[in-house]
Amino acid sequence: MNVKGSPDTPLQKTILTEGTDYESQCDVIIVNYNAGALLTDAVSSSFEAGAAKIIVVDNASTDESIKNLKKTVNSSRLLIIKNPKNVGFAKACNIGTNISSAQKILFLNPDCIIAKHSLELMIKTLESESNIGMVGGFLVNPDGSEQPGGRRVFPTPKRAFMRAFGLSKFAKFFPETLSDFLLHLEPLPEGPVAVEAISGACMLVKRESIDSVGLWDENYFLHCEDLDWCMRFKLSGLKVMFVPNAKVVHAWGACSRSRPFFVEWHKHHGMLRFYKKFFRSKYTGLLWWSVVFGVWFRFSLMVGYYATRTALIRSGVKRG
Repeated sequence: MNVKGSPDTPLQKTILTEGTDYESQCDVIIVNYNAGALLTDAVSSSFEAGAAKIIVVDNASTDESIKNLKKTVNSSRLLIIKNPKNVGFAKACNIGTNISSAQKILFLNPDCIIAKHSLELMIKTLESESNIGMVGGFLVNPDGSEQPGGRRVFPTPKRAFMRAFGLSKFAKFFPETLSDFLLHLEPLPEGPVAVEAISGACMLVKRESIDSVGLWDENYFLHCEDLDWCMRFKLSGLKVMFVPNAKVVHAWGACSRSRPFFVEWHKHHGMLRFYKKFFRSKYTGLLWWSVVFGVWFRFSLMVGYYATRTALIRSGVKRG
């Protein structure tokens, strides 16, 4: 593992000038894998928002993202960790956490741009109550619409089944039976509210909460590790909050579109680990094996979908 810091040459005065109190309180950890120019935008916006230090943990990227970042951002407050191989999201987050000495850490995806005052708003919420352990921002698409996943309840096997097979569309007629686990279609709250889970794309966490709950579970490679952490926070008696006025623009899926089969494999593997870890005792015998079957059946459907889409795209290219 190589650790590289860049010279303390300011990128912009607005980025590196010390100002409000919150600037010295929070480090930002960004796990990168072939994020391209998005990485530089994420780092720049984090400095603008007041990050004390930014730790980029690179999972053996093969593109120009790190090279371009070094060309654009020059600061001793930027630290780049280069892993020799892709160790997964959770383990990379833990590497950054162990390097950081900050009492507050924001985990931010490399395809996110955090609005200038969003970090301050999230920190104020995090500090508002002693039993708040984690805070998430308002994840939006580039067009300003809210993304799914930024606020949600836990996707129990039943809820996941309803959503996976389109039955949650009828939840307004049968709310108790066919309820969804995503809350982005619900009215946006006026202020911070407690939720069961937020997205790993933007998670602000107290150091003392990490010390209490533990680090990210490294047995997840990609996907569902954020749900796991939210569940462990809840079981530890710590609140997870959603802050609707802390805007974060997220280019959802920008770093995974080029490898859909890889992503789907780890998503479903993570899903099954999450269920086994927290719901196995409630789903015994045949019911549990039906959950396992449902997960891998959905995976087979996704593989078929992407295989068909890829074949159609290639066919179109050949004809063109």
